[in-house]
Amino acid sequence: MTTRRIVVVSAGLSTPSSTRQLADRLAADAVDILQERGVEVEVQTFELRDLAHDITNHLLMGFAPPKLEEALDAVSRADGLIAVTPIFTTSYAGLFKSFIDVIDPQALTDLPVLMGATGGTPRHSLAIDYAIRPLFTYLHAIPVTTGVFAATGDWGGAGDGVRSLPDRVFRGAREFADLVERTDRADRVNDPFALDRPLGHLIGGLAGE
Repeated sequence: MTTRRIVVVSAGLSTPSSTRQLADRLAADAVDILQERGVEVEVQTFELRDLAHDITNHLLMGFAPPKLEEALDAVSRADGLIAVTPIFTTSYAGLFKSFIDVIDPQALTDLPVLMGATGGTPRHSLAIDYAIRPLFTYLHAIPVTTGVFAATGDWGGAGDGVRSLPDRVFRGAREFADLVERTDRADRVNDPFALDRPLGHLIGGLAGE
């Protein structure tokens, strides 16, 4: 049976967190869809608030403590990433961006990403497409077409009046499952002959930043 590894990253700051709740719903639907197709799934979930001090120390010192190293390694070996952040001041949370900043730039290449975001008002829903999607595209990940935004009124309500939150979660999860099922990232990550730096760095002696 095929096994796929999915990493879930939640940047919510409160407890309980609607950001974590959305992340769990996205993961649950994706797992159900994949398992119905005969795909075994391993899920690891990381709350970034638990790693906040380690992320800051890594930015300052360039060294990842064990718990942060576990999260970074999980992302680099994942077949799919579910990333959910609250929206602050019309964009992703600083903690979310800081975590992305300490990931190896090569680790997200060809990685399917299901993006989610939470906020108090549906007016922030476009942040997924003008802020979060370009971030993952720049890092050569593969963000799914449907990003899922959950406003306060979406929980237990009719959502945007066009498609309910459960419907949007399922649609995003299905698109994500399609990509995760087809990905060959595991073969690339485990390839003993794969380059750990871009070819130009190896040929031209270019040093990384």
